[in-house]
Amino acid sequence: MTEPRFDLLCIGEPLGEFNATRAETGAFQFGHGGDTSNCAIAASRQGAKAAYFGALGDDMAGRSIRDLWHREGVDDSHVPTHQSAPTGLYFVDHGPSGHVFSYLRAGSAASLMSPRDLHRDLIASARIVQASGISQAISASACDAVFGAFALAREAGVLTAYDTNLRLKLWPLTRARAIINAACGMADIVLPGYDDATQLTGLSEPDAIADFYLGLGAKIVALTLGHEGSLVATPERRERLVPITVEAIDATGAGDCYDGAFLAEYIRTGDAFAAGAYANVAAALSTQGFGAVAPLPRRADVEARMALEAKKDH
Repeated sequence: MTEPRFDLLCIGEPLGEFNATRAETGAFQFGHGGDTSNCAIAASRQGAKAAYFGALGDDMAGRSIRDLWHREGVDDSHVPTHQSAPTGLYFVDHGPSGHVFSYLRAGSAASLMSPRDLHRDLIASARIVQASGISQAISASACDAVFGAFALAREAGVLTAYDTNLRLKLWPLTRARAIINAACGMADIVLPGYDDATQLTGLSEPDAIADFYLGLGAKIVALTLGHEGSLVATPERRERLVPITVEAIDATGAGDCYDGAFLAEYIRTGDAFAAGAYANVAAALSTQGFGAVAPLPRRADVEARMALEAKKDH
């Protein structure tokens, strides 16, 4: 068996980001986003070899995202540039209840992705293939592409990971629930957020939510609980992982950071609970700056904070 080229292959839609960092002037800071792209970058910053599968438009945002991937060490050799379809965009506003997203992504280059664009060799070259509810919500053909990628991964003995990431602006809950639950049934690692999971499962207790996804066939469930940390569960064991305390500014990319850090650390150690503890710290650190990408911590930052927390415990 040949050695995998990539630790992690993420599938979905990269986005240009406009973040309202100064409400008093109405100024927006340009950046980059898209949940699975953020995940790939977060994993790369932890030392994993990450690659991306999606599409970009022939525009400023697309070129900026590609430049970002090159700087971050994310392989983009299977990301085509469409001449007529644009790169998706989104805006982030910050209010009393947290961040609010608005999107300009209809007809985007990534939404044209379909199963016929899949490369069997690319899927087989990764240790883990990751996608999300958003990857499937952007179009019917993209939805089918994720299912196709997961099927190819299973055939090749490659692990699959799925973040439920529910966006009801993209599709109704009934359809989202059916598609996301079906995808989770094909995933080895399920990475739900608590608020999304309550809507998708109808359950409120974290342990019951973990049981639901384990019941669909997941080998590992890592349920993020916001400021309460996360719950990592396998069929044999589960552990509630407490968060660290930080001065949070913007949680835009925290869930994506958790995914990337969790998967990178799981690839490195093979220990889901060590990966959850590591990802807890990485995600918390990612809230200390504006935007989805800029505040994503690197391995040295995470390890230094973990060492500091260990000293406090003793």
